[in-house]
Amino acid sequence: MTSFPRVLIERDTDGEDSSSSSDDDGDEEEEGEPEHQNVAEIKESVVEDWESESKKKSKASITIAFKKVCKVCKRSGHEAGFRGATYVDCPMKPCFLCKMPGHTTIDCPHRVVLDQGAVPAPRRNNRSPLDYIFERQIQNKIPMMKPAFVIPDQVDCAVIRYHSRRITCLEFHPTNNNILLSGDKVCVTQFFAFNVACSYDIAYDLEIGIIGQLGVWDFVKVHEKTVYGNIHSCILNNMRFNPANDGTLFGASSDGTVSCTDLETGMSFPLMDINPNGWQGPSTWRMLYGMDTNSDKNVVLVADNFGYLYLVDMRSNEKMREDTLIHKRGTKVVGLHCHPIQPELLLSCGNDHFARIWDMRKLDASLASLHHNRVVNSAYFSPQSGSKILTTAQDNRIRVWDSIFGNLLSPSREIVHSHDFNRHLTPFRAEWDPKDPSESLAVIGRYISENYNGAALHPIDFFDTSTGQLVAEVTEPNITTISPVNKIHPRDEVMATGSSRSIFIWRPKDKVERVEEREDAKIVLCGGSKKTNKKFGGESDESDDDTFNSKGKNSKSKRDGKSGRSALTKVKAKPMKNSKTKS
Repeated sequence: MTSFPRVLIERDTDGEDSSSSSDDDGDEEEEGEPEHQNVAEIKESVVEDWESESKKKSKASITIAFKKVCKVCKRSGHEAGFRGATYVDCPMKPCFLCKMPGHTTIDCPHRVVLDQGAVPAPRRNNRSPLDYIFERQIQNKIPMMKPAFVIPDQVDCAVIRYHSRRITCLEFHPTNNNILLSGDKVCVTQFFAFNVACSYDIAYDLEIGIIGQLGVWDFVKVHEKTVYGNIHSCILNNMRFNPANDGTLFGASSDGTVSCTDLETGMSFPLMDINPNGWQGPSTWRMLYGMDTNSDKNVVLVADNFGYLYLVDMRSNEKMREDTLIHKRGTKVVGLHCHPIQPELLLSCGNDHFARIWDMRKLDASLASLHHNRVVNSAYFSPQSGSKILTTAQDNRIRVWDSIFGNLLSPSREIVHSHDFNRHLTPFRAEWDPKDPSESLAVIGRYISENYNGAALHPIDFFDTSTGQLVAEVTEPNITTISPVNKIHPRDEVMATGSSRSIFIWRPKDKVERVEEREDAKIVLCGGSKKTNKKFGGESDESDDDTFNSKGKNSKSKRDGKSGRSALTKVKAKPMKNSKTKS
């Protein structure tokens, strides 16, 4: 460890010799002076005395040594954090990756490329009648032989700096394969009149004018993109398509509203507002996070930061019942997911370290509570049969339950993975590949960077959840920012990635057309007048020095006249460079 350089500070100090000599000189002058001096002479003598004293002062140097303090334990003598692509642990704390003492992240036994730290979770041998039902009715529908996994491992097209702040969610259109929707956390210049001291999550975002924008992008035509900035007055946390009308989108925001937006015109109206009286302080302000739709019951389900669940009727736009407490009071419910086959089953997760299974017909008590060591970022049923559960927690663990009809006291396996972060990032969420018939492939971004030919990159990992093995890790040398938001296409061999403010489309290498054969550009750079780094990820993930012009919730946005869509941002296109992708 290199020590901090010493700093020399010089200042004027009075030494013993100089002070004594000045006293002697003063005495001699007093003895030789007549008693009848006037005031002017006295003043002149005082000035001369002061000048003589200042000339005789000696200069002494003071040496100050600065010691670096560890950011983790606040002690001196060592450091913790990133050194290029390597993460250095604090010796006073357990391993940052697996959270176990006795070693560091560099030599962690779970940091193995082949299996990425798959840990068989403890299991009980007791069997119940539900195991028999699972084996007879569901297990025979799951294919015994796994097909080959298809991994989108090369960037096909991208929009750089598409949004003005970090991307919070992505969603593919249910019928149009080329349309991708994105939500973000945007900073605009319009200020809200909240002159009340409150917590960081609410006051900071509202005080500087954080709004949630909605982006609509045709990634085949690349240049066709629209950004709506008049839907929510705060962060857009989640969004789902209307099952009965794929032209409308439901959105849940931190402003406490559920919006219904027409994607063609950008017109939006609130389905529900849980803050009807406006801002009354942080203790009463409710923000919506978790969200899902239930087509069989025609309801939109949303959950807030106080642990409550709300059901909104899509047809009447009214709440169906009173608020229901489904997690610990005062904690966020960040995820909701309805069972793909049994619409009565609901899976929720939150900041109380639990994921819970509910019967929507009776929400008095949960059917099962899946305990985690820290905050649960996401929880999903498997996309086809719904028999499995995949959760992501802040303790660097991905947990898999192979059967919801079996023992849910402990997971089938735990996968050690790096996704524990502090702030300024969208939470990492492991998501299923909806096309995989074996329901075993999952994708998630990585927090701790790796060294790829001297470059510090953050890979996107594909896991086989049935074994815990790392199937592939995909990287792009030009993407140096972290990629916490990843979404696999439900029908095509495509993956969308939200990295900071940019969106990237990945395809398999053999499906990507050569850039030289394409007439149109594959990389769209928003805000071309601004100087940027040559690399895609040249800006920080929490940067908010934006030049994107947008309006607040109650203001009018520019329109294109005939089409009725918001005016597109001016773009500057450049061809994508051929780059090797590691997998």
